[in-house]
Amino acid sequence: MKRNILITGGAGFIGSHVVRLFVRKYPEYRIVNLDALTYAGNLANLRDIESEPNYIFERGDICDTDAVREIFRKYDIDGVIHLAAESHVDRSIKEPFAFARTNIMGTLTLLQAAREAWNGAWEGKLFYHISTDEVYGALGSEDTPFTEATGYDPHSPYSASKASSDHFVRAFHDTYGLPTIITNCSNNYGPYQFPEKLIPLVINNIRHRKPLPIYGKGENVRDWLYVEEHARAIDLIFHKGKVADTYNIGGGNEWRNIDLVRVIIGVADRLLGNPDGYSEELITFVTDRAGHDLRYAIDSSKLEQELGWKTEVQFEEGIEKTVRWYLDNEEWLDGVTSGDYMKYYDEMYDKR
Repeated sequence: MKRNILITGGAGFIGSHVVRLFVRKYPEYRIVNLDALTYAGNLANLRDIESEPNYIFERGDICDTDAVREIFRKYDIDGVIHLAAESHVDRSIKEPFAFARTNIMGTLTLLQAAREAWNGAWEGKLFYHISTDEVYGALGSEDTPFTEATGYDPHSPYSASKASSDHFVRAFHDTYGLPTIITNCSNNYGPYQFPEKLIPLVINNIRHRKPLPIYGKGENVRDWLYVEEHARAIDLIFHKGKVADTYNIGGGNEWRNIDLVRVIIGVADRLLGNPDGYSEELITFVTDRAGHDLRYAIDSSKLEQELGWKTEVQFEEGIEKTVRWYLDNEEWLDGVTSGDYMKYYDEMYDKR
């Protein structure tokens, strides 16, 4: 194989799109997917490529030092794309220690394993760490978007854990010379997202005529990036990015939560054959999240100017494709919301 790439969290939402892209685009690469298969990991996300000869799945915890070292040894790993993370802010408020364990100690475990395995032979090696725009804190309504020079100011246990992991990645480059790259992305949306997140939650609740919960008055603003665009950016940065550098990846689509929900309602009602505005009555305002950041927005101009990346999927197209995918894949959505998707893991391991 030309490359042996370890992708962590590859059974999750963003990770599954990255795994699929690399497996199909680079048949000469061996892609090793390491995932602990917690609630957000779903092997059904990868059924279409699970039998490809250049794809390998390993179930494991990134905090398990011995298991991670063995994967580096067994597959002669020369590149890491690190996506595995706890990522839901509400969960981090309830379970901050779980986020510290996975996001900080898991990243540290991977960094140390890479340093030991490569042992100063850095040529052709790369540790690529995927982070979030939330490490930058919050923006006011008139503030300019986050750039790579924006100072860190995390406000939730989730963003604090990701900020810490970012610092460890940079420290391993500065201290040991480990070749690293970090990217910070805006909110992703698209197929295979776990339905605790806003967009799939709203789509699923519209299907079942359930309330559409919106924090506060729905005035919080997020920048939305179609997940396949993010995967394409990761591919470009992995191959062309500058070692020890940071790149921001944004969708250039800022939406207030209430406006976004109304757009989804419009698309879903049309596709379901409902009258215009039929599901508006389901909107329900709920008590705001603790420490809820007002606005995130990403400036991707560095990535665009230095590596030539630009968004190709406009928001209207992306949201149409997303809503349509969830409505066309009710079996997947029902399997996830019911918990039945976990049975697929057992079936997979019975075959091994």
